[in-house]
Amino acid sequence: MIRVLVWNEFRHERTSERVKAVYPEGIHNAIAEFLGKEEDIEVRTACLDEENCGITKEILDETDVIMWWGHMAHGEVPDEVAALVRDAVLDGMGAVFLHSAHHSKPFKALMGTSCNLTWRETGDSEILWVIDPAHPITRGIDRYFRLEHEETYGEPFVIPNPDKVLLIGNYSGGEVFRSGVTYERGNGKIFYFQPGHETFPTFRVPEVQTIIKNAVRFVAPAYRENIGCPHVNTVDSGEPYVR
Repeated sequence: MIRVLVWNEFRHERTSERVKAVYPEGIHNAIAEFLGKEEDIEVRTACLDEENCGITKEILDETDVIMWWGHMAHGEVPDEVAALVRDAVLDGMGAVFLHSAHHSKPFKALMGTSCNLTWRETGDSEILWVIDPAHPITRGIDRYFRLEHEETYGEPFVIPNPDKVLLIGNYSGGEVFRSGVTYERGNGKIFYFQPGHETFPTFRVPEVQTIIKNAVRFVAPAYRENIGCPHVNTVDSGEPYVR
C-alpha cells in the first residue's frame, strides 16, 4: 500500500460560501475520496488548525507521499513543520504540491527560489497540453484536456529548471505556464501540478484525478534513508567502516 497524507489549509472552505459550495467537506476530503478508491493507496488527511498542523516526524515516517494544498495561510505554517516535510522528502518521501502550494514553505525550501509567478482570477479557460505522453504521470491522458475555468497562472515561474516538464497550460487570456513539472531532491521525488483553484471543481475532473493518482504512484519512495555525514574507517582497517 502507498500511504498518502493529504494536507490542506482548510480555511477557504470555512470562510467563503462560494468555496464551501464547491468543496463542502474541504479540498483534502475531495482528493482523499477519489484516492481512497484505489486498491493500492491508503489515505489520511491533516489540516493547518490541527495540533502541529497534523504533522510530526512520526507521522511523516509512516507516510510514503504527502500531497499539499495551501493558499491564504502559507505564513502560518511553522518553520519547524516545513523543515520536517523538507527533510522527509530529502530522505525519500514523495511529495505532490498542488496549485497555490507553489508558495508553500516546504515547496520553496525544496526549490531554493521565490517560486513567484503571474496570476489573475478571471475564470479563464485552460487547455493543458501533454508534453511527455510516455511519462508515468501522464499515462492515460490524451494529447490535451480542457478546464472550463481556472485561475490563470503565467510565466515567468521562478523555479529551478525542472527535471521534466510534463504539461504546459495555455489560457484563454493568452498566458502559458509550466503546469506539471517533476524534480528529484535527495532521495525524494516531487511533482508540482498547477490546476486546483478553490472556487472551481477542478479536483472532480477525470483527467486531473488520473494525473494525481499517477503522480502518487510515481513519487512513492523507491529508497528511503537518511544519508548522514559520518566519520569512517578505511575498508581494510579491520574496524567497522562506519563508527
